Amino acid sequence: MGIDFAASSRSRLGIEWEIACVDRRSGELSPAGPELLTKLGTADTFPHVTSELLTNTVELVSAPHPRVRDAVDDLTRLAERVSEFAEPMGVDLISSGTHPFAQWFQQHVTPGKPRYATLIDRTRWWGRQMLIWGVHVHVGVEDRRKVFPIIDGLLTYLPHFQALSASSPFWGGENTGYASNRALMFQQLPTAGLPPQFTEWAQFEAMVADLRHIGVIEELSELRWDIRPSPRLGTIEVRTFDGIPTAREIGALAALTQCLVEHFSRELDAGREIPQMQPWFVRENKWRTARYGMDAIIIQNAAGDERLVTKDLDQLLPALTPIAEELDCVAELEHLRDVAECGASYQRQLRVAAANDGSLKAVVASLVRELREGRPL
Repeated sequence: MGIDFAASSRSRLGIEWEIACVDRRSGELSPAGPELLTKLGTADTFPHVTSELLTNTVELVSAPHPRVRDAVDDLTRLAERVSEFAEPMGVDLISSGTHPFAQWFQQHVTPGKPRYATLIDRTRWWGRQMLIWGVHVHVGVEDRRKVFPIIDGLLTYLPHFQALSASSPFWGGENTGYASNRALMFQQLPTAGLPPQFTEWAQFEAMVADLRHIGVIEELSELRWDIRPSPRLGTIEVRTFDGIPTAREIGALAALTQCLVEHFSRELDAGREIPQMQPWFVRENKWRTARYGMDAIIIQNAAGDERLVTKDLDQLLPALTPIAEELDCVAELEHLRDVAECGASYQRQLRVAAANDGSLKAVVASLVRELREGRPL
């Protein structure tokens, strides 16, 4: 079967931000999503707010923009608008890979959405466990022949994406010992996890035909890979990120994504091959950064060279600066240094809990303040 890849502007990006609703007094998750969406009204154009799998969640979706800051501005305005309606309902907003103490079995699936009902019917206990939130960054690619070589290149930087955004150290009131418990939870779904490392678009088409033939998927969106093509939009979608608490951090990680996609696109334009790693190295890197976050020693290349992820970041950012200058996202890219210095969200959450005698309600309160302020506290 043939899969068309929509025309899109090279390196234009859009961002999707999953936001959880919490009760202001208890810090527990609140099933406020449907009521908020009713108050906000439906929108057929970008940017907009939409529903997600669970009634405790709304998703903010930016318009496509050539500049990171414009997409982040969309999200910031949407978050402010949602907050205006949430305030009199006694509801606050947070974004994190997981909620520190909520229980999955107390949550409700959004009604009236057949694809959600199908997902839960098929995956049962594991599907109901998906009490997780993320951020997705789409970057436009002008030629589908570039898509999978660029995805293979991005997989080399999946540990950077995961470590910098890791925000899910707690699960059901327990300290999991992982920086990103969400990363390992989500991959339990049958079509989630790391993508296949294809070399040609035709291989992707053949795989999709097989999966449709045997009834595994009906729509391409049911392939929930950490990094995937989005043929309808003409983009590569990076879905590796945990829920990101602040607009500042979203901008930083979106800038990193946009710069890497543009870098790899230029390499292909110049006739150079994009370096990639063996699937078993990619898988190991994912586990290491899910477990150790910013303290992970990552595999850098197919030769098996290793380095602390923060040290690799020190080398990566200057290399990407010329591209960031052209894309007008230097300031956003440089904010990654702030994340490395003040700590990723999982580190901040652990510090808040330690400073408050283990109180996870205090962690929720800190996440509320961070989203409201738009920057790490």
